[in-house]
Amino acid sequence: MKNNQPKMLYADAKGNIFDHPDLFMAGMSANEAVLPEDIELIPLPEGSKLFTMPAMAPIAWDNRKKMFITLDAVREGRRSQRIQAVAAFMAPGYVRTLLPACDYAGKTTHLPLWSYTAVGWDEERDCFVVAATRVDANSNWDPCNYDDRTLDPLVTKRLQEMPGNRLLEQLSRCALDYHCFAAKNLFYRRWEAPLPTSPVCNSACLGCISLQPSECCPSNHERISFVPTPEEICEIAQPHLEQAEQAIVSYGQGCEGDPILQGDTIAEATRRLKRATSRGTVNFNSNGSLPDRIQLLCDSGMDSFRFSMNSVREELYNRYYRPKGYSFGDVLRSVQIAKDAGRFTMINYLVSPGVSDAPEEVEALLRFVADTGLDMIQMRNLSIDPDYYNREMGARGKGIGMYQLLQRLKKEFPRLQFGYYNRTRENFFPPGLETGWPISGS
Repeated sequence: MKNNQPKMLYADAKGNIFDHPDLFMAGMSANEAVLPEDIELIPLPEGSKLFTMPAMAPIAWDNRKKMFITLDAVREGRRSQRIQAVAAFMAPGYVRTLLPACDYAGKTTHLPLWSYTAVGWDEERDCFVVAATRVDANSNWDPCNYDDRTLDPLVTKRLQEMPGNRLLEQLSRCALDYHCFAAKNLFYRRWEAPLPTSPVCNSACLGCISLQPSECCPSNHERISFVPTPEEICEIAQPHLEQAEQAIVSYGQGCEGDPILQGDTIAEATRRLKRATSRGTVNFNSNGSLPDRIQLLCDSGMDSFRFSMNSVREELYNRYYRPKGYSFGDVLRSVQIAKDAGRFTMINYLVSPGVSDAPEEVEALLRFVADTGLDMIQMRNLSIDPDYYNREMGARGKGIGMYQLLQRLKKEFPRLQFGYYNRTRENFFPPGLETGWPISGS
């Protein structure tokens, strides 16, 4: 073990964070404690946050005993003080490679819907470090680009310009109350803007951010409560496509169920948008549950598709998505329909160390990419209580390592792209596709 291995972090009852003088940072792959590799330790990205893990004691590496230990208290003079583990929630564009190392036995409630990442203190670099790697260099989504002091007057102005547009009213709430970056982009008239359409869904995802049972963790926001008309959609989307820098409008990008259930409305709106302007990119994010709707949307002129999956194994997919009225096979058919139609085809791969890099998942993912000819994998950290998720997925033992997973994919599929965000048509296939990793773009 190297002398510059990061130190373990812990927090007191008030949430004050300390680094331990003698114990070292550990992480977890599924439910097994591991030491992070040097290659996966990076400075905590700007815009990230630190969280305490209530009632959960940290697990650390004791170099003298050559073993992992659970530390539920530290001594301060003659007194012993109980402590709790610390986790990081990273800024967008980074995928975690290890979960925070802690003892979940004392946990009394579901953790909120955040993506929890192993974090430590690097004395040599004098900074917090996380077990992670960057998968998208697009800086548009950096928090520094979103200053609410300039947003309020833009929202007011736009609402006055489009009185009675229910979709615009919904997105103003998303921008101001929920601080959704995509919704803010609409009012800044730049980059990617959302077009929520569906108050209902045919999945019951364990980590749904817009609808949770009362006994579980609270949702991050409320769903849209109506289906906008094609006119309401186009009134918002057409000016954005015509005027915004790096313009993208995306269905299924936030406060809704699944837009595939509103396929007819979306197809009509998309046809109108494509007739009105050749500028910009129209994207569809979905669970891909209804293949016939995907064909309809291809025919309407949709530019790109992103299908959400936590796993490419049917059993694990069903455990997380809990599909209602569709099958995993339907999702696979939707991916193939989009790809066969020549659309830029992605999966929104919701990842968690120990599940996503389990040997069985890795082999299944390699087959999936080979079979579909997929263009891009968006590596998204799954926001969910990691202990709950590991139990529901039946996770056992550590994975091969998230970094190793990415390296295997890149080696076997040189043209497969990785990222975190949707892209404009101009950047679907950026120059230099055969060289370097990760590949990222606007």
